[in-house]
Amino acid sequence: MIETVLPWLVKIAIVMGTVLTACAFLIYVERKLSAYMQDRMGPNRVGPFGLLQSLADGLKFILKEDVIPRHCDRFLFLLAPALAVLTTMLAFAVVPFGPTSENPDEWQFVIAPNIDIGIVFVFAVGSLAVYSIILGGWSSNNKYSMLGALRASAQVISYEIPLATSVLGVVLLTSSLNLEDIIHFQADNGFWYWNVWTQPLAALIFMTSALAEANRMPFDLPECEQELIGGYHTEYSAMKFAMFFLGEYTHVITISFLVSVLFLGGWHFPWIAEPASNYSAAWAVKVGVLAAKVAMLIIFIMLIRWTIPRFRFDQLMGLAWKGLVPLSFFNLVLVLFVKQFNWPLWIVTVGSLLLLIGAAALNGMLVQRRLRAPVIHPATPALGPS
Repeated sequence: MIETVLPWLVKIAIVMGTVLTACAFLIYVERKLSAYMQDRMGPNRVGPFGLLQSLADGLKFILKEDVIPRHCDRFLFLLAPALAVLTTMLAFAVVPFGPTSENPDEWQFVIAPNIDIGIVFVFAVGSLAVYSIILGGWSSNNKYSMLGALRASAQVISYEIPLATSVLGVVLLTSSLNLEDIIHFQADNGFWYWNVWTQPLAALIFMTSALAEANRMPFDLPECEQELIGGYHTEYSAMKFAMFFLGEYTHVITISFLVSVLFLGGWHFPWIAEPASNYSAAWAVKVGVLAAKVAMLIIFIMLIRWTIPRFRFDQLMGLAWKGLVPLSFFNLVLVLFVKQFNWPLWIVTVGSLLLLIGAAALNGMLVQRRLRAPVIHPATPALGPS
């Protein structure tokens, strides 16, 4: 019994330790990256090059006074930040972080291998993260927090649809919901069969929707400081606020892993990380390839935060319902036709690009028409007696 459970416990400890350490380091990286983009220095006092700044911030959160307002719902107030971390960490149970095998005697670089509904599990667990925001906003008994919770619920419900629909095309082509099978399908067919080449529109929709679900800029309307002071976590302090922060960064890591697995071939890379690679330490190279892809995606997400300004809420909803939802359904229908009639996959690539160009052209025409429309000002009321 112990011999059976021990590998799982080791994997869980390794994954949790790595993710928590990565979150602390990523905070430092983002602060340095934003400082570089804004011509500032960034953290440079605590430790060499400021490397211990995240550790100092963590100690500050632990030692800071833990304030719980009297007017809040105490149980739900404490439950919300715990849910924020729990739901994002659970997704790593089925996400592979290296090569896997059907042989149960070999070491599997995934906590729960061969889960046939892996992507469904990730979506189910990931969608629960919004409950932490809603409970945090509602239990705070604060108007600003409640507005942030309402925004989060509308945002997640809207972007869940294109998020799931964009992945359906990948599931149809690979004929599997297993994340490991999706990686093997791309690796067995080669570099040009990575889903980012065969379904570029689906990759773009998935990335955009996932950023919206993670409340990252430019979709951070639930915690918009300029409008809501801090949104759903306005009343939180000390470690409870840190847990919300940790949940957001863990979600970013999860997004990067999913994009790498679903669209970028996972651990596969031509010549150095192939399915038939059996040289010494090939497993380490494959783990390194996947980690490099995840790191590049995380840096890209950070660059987006400091490049694109925040949307208005009506623009946020319009992008989902008028843009991403129709495009994701058109892309799904295109994949259905290709799969049904056994057409070559380059038709999906060309069709995806045409859909994207057509949507951009249509949006440009609508914007031009709106700009050319005459502006009708309301009549100015007369001053004084008529």
